[in-house]
Amino acid sequence: MRSRPRRIAPALLLPLALLLAGCGGASRAEGPGGGGRTDGKGAVTLRVGDQKGGSAAVLRAAGELDDLPYRIEWSTFTSGPPLLEAVNAGAVDVGGVGNTPPVFAAAADSKIKVIAGTHSRSDGEAILVKKDSPLRRPAELKGRSIAVAQGSSAHYQLVASLKRAGLSPEDVTLNYLQPADALAAFTRGKVDAWAVWDPYTSQALDQAGARVLTTGQGVVNGLGFQIAATAALADQAKSGALKDYTERLRRAQDWVFGHPDAWARVWSKETGLPRKVALDAVRRSRGTAVAVAVDKAAIASEQQIVDTFAALRLIPRPFDFGSFVDPRFNGGLPPSGTAPRTYGKAD
Repeated sequence: MRSRPRRIAPALLLPLALLLAGCGGASRAEGPGGGGRTDGKGAVTLRVGDQKGGSAAVLRAAGELDDLPYRIEWSTFTSGPPLLEAVNAGAVDVGGVGNTPPVFAAAADSKIKVIAGTHSRSDGEAILVKKDSPLRRPAELKGRSIAVAQGSSAHYQLVASLKRAGLSPEDVTLNYLQPADALAAFTRGKVDAWAVWDPYTSQALDQAGARVLTTGQGVVNGLGFQIAATAALADQAKSGALKDYTERLRRAQDWVFGHPDAWARVWSKETGLPRKVALDAVRRSRGTAVAVAVDKAAIASEQQIVDTFAALRLIPRPFDFGSFVDPRFNGGLPPSGTAPRTYGKAD
């Protein structure tokens, strides 16, 4: 697999804080305590890893931090991998990430458990090309250069999309770039395509002259997870707080779907995203999440990611993803294959 070592100066079109949703590869954390805010009251303190415009913002907007019977200490991170490093180190009790960072964390034998899941539409997981690009089908990517964040959900989506088109990673030139650098490369025509996720997808479509070559619909699982430290799960008081916390997140997700414009305003203010881009991302993917059980089907789907990255030697070995799942909070939730929500044209 080839990659281009030269990095391109970061673009200024999108704030660097927007390495969102745990989808990206390794990135610097603002660190435990980076959020600098505490909510709630009581003897129990839950240390929650978050990202800009993430769980704290949506819970607050939905009113789910009112009358909190325990304390939440927020820590802000730029993406999922460093957040999971903090969970493994015992600096954070729980945090939300996408479908791929847990694979890399588990491959390193991190002290983590997947405790809750969501299923979202995957339209925001896209391979983008410029509007004037001659490329019309994924099969035409053969011999082309593609920007992607290594180890991200977009990386898996790219590999899976290439396979569906009869190609392998060896048939293309992979440029391992984080989103800000990839945006610069894409905008300047240094790469032929960019595999990325929302809100970068919406940003590029709105501001960088991009169009969608293909999306992750039917290719990736659309799952996101709450990941807890094993020590927190072993603590009876913290385990009770974790159960309550995941239930508040589920209600907040319901609120977002019912109030896309209100959430887009909050998200825009929190992250610096243009309002239109935020709303587009909400309607395309971010507002479509439904809470689902981390069941056998979800585990099997994640196992495919494990086996794919192990075969590519991006993780040292295959392993049983199910051994990193704690199903105790699955009760009453629909199966992981439950269809995500969809916004109608008139919404």
